[in-house]
Amino acid sequence: MAAADADGEPWHSRDIEEVYDALAADPEGLGSEEVARRRAEYGPNRLPQPKPVTAWQVLLRQFRNPLIYILGVAALVSVGIGETTDAAFIAAVLLVNALVGGLQEWRAERSSQALRQLIRTRATVVRDGEVRDVDGEELVPGDVVLLESGSRVPADVRLSSTRGLEVDESALTGESEPASKREAWRGDEATPLGDRRNAAYAGTVVARGRGRGVVVETGADTVVGRLAEDVTAVEGGKPPLVARMERFTRIVGLAVLAAAAATALLGIFVRQYDAVEMFLFAVALAVSAIPEGLPVGITVALGVASRRMAAVGVIVRRLVAVEGLGSCTLIASDKTGTLTANELTAKRVRLPDGADFEVTGEGYDPAGEVLRDGRPPSPAHEDELTRLATAAVLCNEGDLHRRGDEWVRRGDPTDVALLALGRKLGVDRGSAVASRPQVGETPFEPERRYAATVHRTADGDRTFVKGAPERVIEMCTDAAGGEFSRSTLRSRAAEMARDGYRVLAVAEGAAPRSRAGSEASGSGDNGDPDDLTLLGLIGLIDPPRPGVADAIAAARRAGVAVTMITGDHPETALAVARTIGLADSDDEVTTGAELADATDDELAELLDATRVFARVSPDQKLALVRAARNAGHYVAVTGDGVNDAPALRQANIGIAMGKTGTDVARDAAELVISDDDFATIVAGIKQGRVAFDNVRKIVFLLVSTGAGEVVLVLSSLAAGLPLPLLPVQILWLNLVTNGIQDVALAFEPEEGDVLERPPRPPDERIFNRVMIERTVVSALVIGVIGFGAFDWLLDRGLSEAAARNHLLLLIVLFEIVNIGNARSETTSLFRLSPLRSPILLTGTVAALLIHVGAMYLPAGQRVLGTAPVAGELWLVLAATAATIAVAIELHKLSWRARYSSASPSESRPRSEKRHSDPGDTGETRGPDDAKQEE
Repeated sequence: MAAADADGEPWHSRDIEEVYDALAADPEGLGSEEVARRRAEYGPNRLPQPKPVTAWQVLLRQFRNPLIYILGVAALVSVGIGETTDAAFIAAVLLVNALVGGLQEWRAERSSQALRQLIRTRATVVRDGEVRDVDGEELVPGDVVLLESGSRVPADVRLSSTRGLEVDESALTGESEPASKREAWRGDEATPLGDRRNAAYAGTVVARGRGRGVVVETGADTVVGRLAEDVTAVEGGKPPLVARMERFTRIVGLAVLAAAAATALLGIFVRQYDAVEMFLFAVALAVSAIPEGLPVGITVALGVASRRMAAVGVIVRRLVAVEGLGSCTLIASDKTGTLTANELTAKRVRLPDGADFEVTGEGYDPAGEVLRDGRPPSPAHEDELTRLATAAVLCNEGDLHRRGDEWVRRGDPTDVALLALGRKLGVDRGSAVASRPQVGETPFEPERRYAATVHRTADGDRTFVKGAPERVIEMCTDAAGGEFSRSTLRSRAAEMARDGYRVLAVAEGAAPRSRAGSEASGSGDNGDPDDLTLLGLIGLIDPPRPGVADAIAAARRAGVAVTMITGDHPETALAVARTIGLADSDDEVTTGAELADATDDELAELLDATRVFARVSPDQKLALVRAARNAGHYVAVTGDGVNDAPALRQANIGIAMGKTGTDVARDAAELVISDDDFATIVAGIKQGRVAFDNVRKIVFLLVSTGAGEVVLVLSSLAAGLPLPLLPVQILWLNLVTNGIQDVALAFEPEEGDVLERPPRPPDERIFNRVMIERTVVSALVIGVIGFGAFDWLLDRGLSEAAARNHLLLLIVLFEIVNIGNARSETTSLFRLSPLRSPILLTGTVAALLIHVGAMYLPAGQRVLGTAPVAGELWLVLAATAATIAVAIELHKLSWRARYSSASPSESRPRSEKRHSDPGDTGETRGPDDAKQEE
């Protein structure tokens, strides 16, 4: 089935009789034989399930890295020239990298799959003339289904009858309030999904009332099914670390080829060396230049960050997304369930005398108080509040009770919110109904705009009413505890509505004799209640999550703009935005109608000026994300509903909600927030930035050592000296001694200011100016001093093997000192306590001990050509290695002197300059953060 039948007219725009005819269905239900035929034609009523990712797929995914390709080529070359030991070293590091990264991603996949909803949807259908309860997957187009409060809509349904039916469609539309349904309503083809009152859609939940209808779409043809298909057609953004590493690998590859070719040509044609010997020189040079330990180091750094994120509630489904979150410049957040609790809450009560009360507590948990100016109400007001709460819980179809350690709810969110308010005021529905049995009812209908119940009391039968203020106030002739003025009461209700509340009026009065002892049909034939006493106004709102306002402020301080994109009403969205400090005025709100014909350039301009996008469709949300990316933003999108899934996939980083999120949304995202809290995202940004800082430290440590080895080899070649280090010795340095330390460096804690600086531009190179300068300094110290030491050792009469042994130890000592330099780009080595990072200290000591073991153990001596070194030479070599600390300290002083006066505009990335944000503090970044892309 499609969105409409062969005639192309949508189901919601035609009469119910036309729908039955188009489906060849019977209002009394299908027969079993016809159901079987249709099931064979249309298939089961379920969404196409993505194939589960296997462990082998996750493992093979770890090899999709350009640097891995270069290492693979190096291993093949080593085998080709008979250096099997070198090839074994490289193969080992590739395997370790794949196992470390694969294990992390496999765990994340399993965590994500564990969040999938495993409860199968049941459906109540009419078949063969009788009502049956069947598995939702068995439904076919033409089935007649029955809906009731609390049930999940099993397919797309055209309603044929309703009784007070309201459906929670927030998973599709983003609206927090249930949508009222009416079978007689008809709309045109352009009617938005959230306004189609004669239809209910698969995956939504009946909040209250009852309904009956015919199934018009099943499986992939439902609204949720088509959205799920849209997700697979959208291409996500490439994480910045992947882009940076691809660019870095291309540079490394070209540099290796150029250096190796230059070395071979220089040796053969200028120095007249043997071609085979020069080939070995070229291989040694290539092995020196390639940072073999980098894949493992980066994988471990991202894995550490992933575990740190998991500790704060972020499940990482793709390892490279860790650093991506730290790079985001714009968070496009859903409102319902992300910025708000998705739990309608009574937050304000206004009595007829004008007394205004604040209701504390969040969500449906009845913990909280009703206060006036921070103090408990007076005894007189307490009596009036109790009377109001009693009426609210009597005129109520919901249920709220404790089960173990949690509160369990059922029914319409408004009813449940009123029950929670009643408990805060000491009124329980069970006790209230027990002393005042219900004898009549008028269910809520959109046309009536109120609900009423009749209860038998000691003073006779009484009517309790709740509904729209303008409707209920018209029924009243008196007000409890205050002067009755319709205009004043309407004005107060309008004021509360402007503040973003959904306002209900509550009243009571004597029941007319004609209503007592009967149940209204819902048609209004019994007449509306009148001569009532108004008890007060109740303001309900889906409250912001605790900590969201602080999290948004922290995001702004970190240079990350936050924009709300929701399908909810503009007034409601703006009220929430004001509460959390996101927006202040109507000028910062743009509606979906205003986006209808906007070009990408116009959308980019709106993104600069708008903090709240309301009444936005899924397609418009997708267009906004695409426009933000085209404008240069690195976009993180949050969402929990099916309607969010295409935008989650289009974003650079998709963030789905774990508790309330749909399976489609989670499958489209790279990250899952287990507690559904926006504040967790900011904590994740922090860990993402720490991860990138640690990746830079690892890159610096490995590349500076490798560059030093290149300088050493080239210097020896130019001077006519023998090969200073054998390829296997260089691999030992790069993979073992340096490899242990760079893995330990991945555990380095934050430097303390990661959320006080704007994000780095996504296109910024890993090697910015400070790293380039520092790498050159380190390479020259290691290479030049290492060459001098090698020459000196040969002059002292040591053999080539003995000189290489001492030089190998010197490079190990250089690495140990240099790891201290790598811990911070600006802070002095001598101000960083080694005890602050015990894992790094342990790794450094372990690297030294392993090399000492290789010097004394026969296996190490045989493979590496090592031997013990005399004590006095140990002291000489250690003092020589300390020169790299002096050189880097001098460079740090020089860097601070040159860039400490950088202005905020100079040090801010392009994305932050482009997107100004309210609350921007404009702090100056540290000199290491200054953008160095000249």
